[in-house]
Amino acid sequence: MLQPENILCREDKNCKDSNDRFFADVLDGLQSIPKTLESKYFYDEKGDVLFQQIMGMPEYYLTRCELDIFKNQTRLLNGYIAADNSPFDLIELGAGDATKSSYLLKNLVETDTDFTYMPIDISGNILSVLNKRLTAEIPGLDIITLEGEYFDMLEQATHISARRKVLMFLGGNIGNMEKDEALSFCMKLREYLNPGDILLIGFDLKKHPQTILDAYNDKQGITAAFNLNLLTRINRELGANFDIQDFEHYQNYDPLTGACRSYLVSLKKQTVIIDDKVINFEKDEAIYMEVSQKFSKNDIAMMAEESGFYIGGAAYDNKGWFTDSIWIAK
Repeated sequence: MLQPENILCREDKNCKDSNDRFFADVLDGLQSIPKTLESKYFYDEKGDVLFQQIMGMPEYYLTRCELDIFKNQTRLLNGYIAADNSPFDLIELGAGDATKSSYLLKNLVETDTDFTYMPIDISGNILSVLNKRLTAEIPGLDIITLEGEYFDMLEQATHISARRKVLMFLGGNIGNMEKDEALSFCMKLREYLNPGDILLIGFDLKKHPQTILDAYNDKQGITAAFNLNLLTRINRELGANFDIQDFEHYQNYDPLTGACRSYLVSLKKQTVIIDDKVINFEKDEAIYMEVSQKFSKNDIAMMAEESGFYIGGAAYDNKGWFTDSIWIAK
């Protein structure tokens, strides 16, 4: 499940462009065959609250597994990324509140490692809060915040410093892309790196199918509410007339491909109006919402190889359900 990035308007000058993009993306998705909606739009104010509840569910293991790695294996991670003792820039894509990475940052500072932390996020507000908190909690931390899209900010980071780069892409977010998209993403990341630079990337591993399905289809209905809330947001912000009671959340998991997919299913034949656009639904027609891809160790090795890296090491949580893989640029 995609970790939240703040895509809402935070400044008046950005609101019109954001609303226009939201409107265009929704119409484009619902007029496609099959119908789709982009999961990045899950995160309005209510969506943020629901996602926090999801992360606290006993079934939703992902956050706890990766936190276990960063809390208990910081020395191992430190050893991988600071092995040659040369100075580097530690660049985190979609840093958010840096809850997990803060454990690594503290260990690096405590071991007198020469590095600069460069968190990237599209929310200037989040970065401002993060800068203030980390500066207070980790005295001596050298931090440069980068507000914007991933690749724009990676370009900027290469101009700020010529030091070697260590990228972090955590949370299993690579799994929220289709496999070909994930490969293209990793190949593009490689373009910003020099040989020997490192990508620390989180993967949710294949495991018992029921364990995975339960994480995305909880009995409390929180994940269902999270998905359905996007229809409420479309009603509120785009003037649509979705009747939320006429749609139902459906989740499946294919243990062979590792794809865990979520849908909203129309419970009857109906018509929805968005602005002056008419969207027709057949009974039992599905809107495709999100993929949460799971990986085998072989999947990870193949993706690393195909995108221009080799695997230099890995850290696993105590259940062996999640890994943070160390990719070294060829």
